[in-house]
Amino acid sequence: MTAEPDDARRRDDRGDDAARADDASAGQPDLKAEFARQFSAAAERSGLGGLARDEQLTGRDILAAVGGVRGILEALLPGLVFLVVYSVLTSFGGTDPQAALVPSLGASVGLAVVFTVARVVVKGQPTQAIAGLVGVLLSAALALWSGDARDNYVLGFFTNAGYALALLVSMVVRWPAIGLIVGFLVGDGTAWRSERRKVRLAQILTLSWIGFFVLRLVVQVPLYFVENVQALGLTRLLMGVPLYALMLVFTWLVVRAAWAPRRSGE
Repeated sequence: MTAEPDDARRRDDRGDDAARADDASAGQPDLKAEFARQFSAAAERSGLGGLARDEQLTGRDILAAVGGVRGILEALLPGLVFLVVYSVLTSFGGTDPQAALVPSLGASVGLAVVFTVARVVVKGQPTQAIAGLVGVLLSAALALWSGDARDNYVLGFFTNAGYALALLVSMVVRWPAIGLIVGFLVGDGTAWRSERRKVRLAQILTLSWIGFFVLRLVVQVPLYFVENVQALGLTRLLMGVPLYALMLVFTWLVVRAAWAPRRSGE
């Protein structure tokens, strides 16, 4: 007779536990939706965001995709200042290369700091400037540690190799990364993988970006080993924002060709 209340109490306890579990799960974020949101935000920062959505591409769109005028200056000027100061001191001033390293790096780092402070003061988006500053600081520290101006460019080698390797892995596992980026940007998610045409174009785009990063290494690494700092710095600048902008335009053209039929039927 006494077992019945105990059984009822245990059932009630289990019911309460289940209710608390349901409440807890209801309070948890949708991990899939959160991943999609974070992935879309990362894709936006890559420069593909606006281009993937615009039917008509203008010079203003391309400029915005590479960070605008300020973003271009933040990306180019620190490296340009380093190259100019180092070249003037060593080629025309007769300064020893190691002695010229400190003022050259000081000018480059100082300019990057100015850009970052300016972003914070005007309450803009300091993320890009801070990322650029961190890169400049790490490169400068490596060059100072080794006493070799060439090492100011070594970090870029590893960055390009890392991007190329990540994209290659995405191809090997048959989830081409550029297709994922574009899919989340245009609202397709992963639905594009069911269409052979889009999969093929995503593979072409991913291979193209792998080629972009590998090309940088093929051109710049030999210049590092022949110790041509000036040529290395110049090619680094030319293959930076300008070539990146061309790759964005090419990506936009392919994306528009792939997704235009779906949009026109909406």
